[in-house]
Amino acid sequence: MTRVLNILHLLWRGKLATASLASWLILAPYTFWGQQERYVLREGNNQYNNGRYKQAEQYYSEALKEKNNYFKANYNLGNAQYKQGKFSEAQGQYDVFIKNSGNKDTLTRAFHNLGNSYLKQKKYEDAIKAYKSSLKLNPKDEDTRYNLAFAKKKLEEKQKNDKDNKDNKENKDNKEDKKDKKDQQNKDNKDQQKEQQPKMSKEEAQRMLEALKNAEQKLQELHKKKGDKSDKRTIDKDW
Repeated sequence: MTRVLNILHLLWRGKLATASLASWLILAPYTFWGQQERYVLREGNNQYNNGRYKQAEQYYSEALKEKNNYFKANYNLGNAQYKQGKFSEAQGQYDVFIKNSGNKDTLTRAFHNLGNSYLKQKKYEDAIKAYKSSLKLNPKDEDTRYNLAFAKKKLEEKQKNDKDNKDNKENKDNKEDKKDKKDQQNKDNKDQQKEQQPKMSKEEAQRMLEALKNAEQKLQELHKKKGDKSDKRTIDKDW
């Protein structure tokens, strides 16, 4: 009962005339109670054709609540979601329809729309597969053939950009590796030079200081002796 009230509420929001709704309920009570999903789907189509995709989505979702294997509603729901930019959700609805439909014409359109959903998500390889599946069913579909060529072109551009980005990254990494190696080599050379410098113990330093001190003392004594001889020579020259 609650579900029926939800349907009536949706129909009211769809701006159906009150008189038409009343007479319809009276004239076709059995049809309404037994196949209400068809009428909900029909109202969803009205909303869709008038560009009210959000409202159409609500009707199609309600139709699926009434009958969960009502795959026409899955297809139409995917279209309404696609129009709202819900490409991932639309993709899921098309997948459900494709797995459960045996009608060649509708499958052709479903694969085409599935390819468009992938294309909008930049999943170019998946889009190409979907378009090819559509063309197998209808090789004369020029719209699908055009979309397939477009998806292939976008895939080539993406692969080229990915390769260029990878090459640029590798070149940058190589330059950084060379710089790191050079810096490390310079550091190792400095460390090696430090290691090559002899280290002097405290005792060796003390002995060196004493030797320098003795050498300085001997030098002073030598200068002193030389100074005495110089004085004698000067005196001798005076006479």
